[in-house]
Amino acid sequence: MARLASDPVFSALTRPQMMGGVTYGYAVFNLIVTLEIFLVFRSFWAFAVAGVLHIVGYLGCLHDPRFFDIWGVRLRHCPRVRNHWFWRMNSYRP
Repeated sequence: MARLASDPVFSALTRPQMMGGVTYGYAVFNLIVTLEIFLVFRSFWAFAVAGVLHIVGYLGCLHDPRFFDIWGVRLRHCPRVRNHWFWRMNSYRP
Protein backbone atom coordinates (compact mmCIF):
# COMPACT_ATOMS: atom_id res chain seq x y z
CA MET A 1 0.00 0.00 0.00
CA ALA A 2 1.25 3.43 -0.87
CA ARG A 3 1.35 5.97 1.92
CA LEU A 4 -1.16 8.80 1.64
CA ALA A 5 0.51 12.03 0.56
CA SER A 6 -0.16 14.99 2.82
CA ASP A 7 0.22 18.57 1.80
CA PRO A 8 1.91 20.79 4.44
CA VAL A 9 -0.41 23.67 3.56
CA PHE A 10 -3.44 21.55 4.50
CA SER A 11 -1.85 20.67 7.82
CA ALA A 12 -1.05 24.30 8.57
CA LEU A 13 -4.55 25.51 7.71
CA THR A 14 -6.29 22.96 9.94
CA ARG A 15 -4.25 23.63 13.09
CA PRO A 16 -5.25 26.33 15.58
CA GLN A 17 -3.11 29.41 16.21
CA MET A 18 -0.12 28.47 18.34
CA MET A 19 2.13 30.60 20.54
CA GLY A 20 5.19 28.91 22.01
CA GLY A 21 3.76 25.44 21.49
CA VAL A 22 0.36 26.12 23.09
CA THR A 23 -2.87 27.35 21.57
CA TYR A 24 -3.63 31.05 21.59
CA GLY A 25 -6.58 30.58 23.97
CA TYR A 26 -4.42 28.69 26.46
CA ALA A 27 -1.71 31.37 26.23
CA VAL A 28 -4.30 34.03 27.12
CA PHE A 29 -5.57 31.85 29.98
CA ASN A 30 -1.99 31.48 31.24
CA LEU A 31 -1.46 35.24 31.04
CA ILE A 32 -4.65 36.01 32.97
CA VAL A 33 -3.93 33.45 35.71
CA THR A 34 -0.35 34.67 36.06
CA LEU A 35 -1.37 38.32 36.30
CA GLU A 36 -4.04 37.53 38.88
CA ILE A 37 -1.56 35.59 41.01
CA PHE A 38 0.95 38.45 40.68
CA LEU A 39 -1.64 41.03 41.72
CA VAL A 40 -2.86 39.00 44.68
CA PHE A 41 0.52 37.96 46.11
CA ARG A 42 2.65 40.85 44.78
CA SER A 43 5.55 38.51 44.20
CA PHE A 44 7.62 37.80 41.14
CA TRP A 45 7.32 34.08 41.94
CA ALA A 46 4.05 34.26 40.03
CA PHE A 47 6.10 34.12 36.84
CA ALA A 48 7.37 30.70 37.93
CA VAL A 49 3.72 29.63 37.98
CA ALA A 50 3.49 30.89 34.39
CA GLY A 51 6.38 28.64 33.42
CA VAL A 52 4.78 25.61 35.05
CA LEU A 53 1.41 26.34 33.42
CA HIS A 54 3.11 26.75 30.06
CA ILE A 55 4.87 23.39 30.40
CA VAL A 56 1.55 21.73 31.31
CA GLY A 57 -0.10 23.35 28.29
CA TYR A 58 2.77 22.39 26.03
CA LEU A 59 2.57 18.75 27.10
CA GLY A 60 -1.21 18.80 26.59
CA CYS A 61 -0.91 20.32 23.11
CA LEU A 62 2.00 18.09 22.10
CA HIS A 63 -0.21 15.13 21.21
CA ASP A 64 -3.32 17.04 20.12
CA PRO A 65 -3.31 20.82 19.58
CA ARG A 66 -7.03 21.04 20.35
CA PHE A 67 -6.75 19.13 23.64
CA PHE A 68 -7.89 22.01 25.87
CA ASP A 69 -10.66 23.04 23.46
CA ILE A 70 -12.09 19.51 23.47
CA TRP A 71 -11.68 19.26 27.24
CA GLY A 72 -13.59 22.54 27.70
CA VAL A 73 -16.45 21.37 25.48
CA ARG A 74 -16.61 18.11 27.42
CA LEU A 75 -16.82 19.96 30.73
CA ARG A 76 -19.57 22.25 29.43
CA HIS A 77 -21.75 19.62 27.77
CA CYS A 78 -21.09 16.45 29.80
CA PRO A 79 -21.36 17.36 33.49
CA ARG A 80 -21.35 14.66 36.10
CA VAL A 81 -24.72 13.33 37.16
CA ARG A 82 -25.90 12.74 40.71
CA ASN A 83 -25.31 8.98 40.66
CA HIS A 84 -21.69 9.24 39.43
CA TRP A 85 -20.41 8.12 42.84
CA PHE A 86 -22.23 4.79 42.45
CA TRP A 87 -21.58 3.91 38.80
CA ARG A 88 -18.22 5.72 38.38
CA MET A 89 -19.49 7.09 35.05
CA ASN A 90 -22.32 9.23 33.74
CA SER A 91 -25.44 7.07 33.90
CA TYR A 92 -28.71 8.86 33.33
CA ARG A 93 -30.88 6.00 34.55
CA PRO A 94 -30.63 4.41 38.00
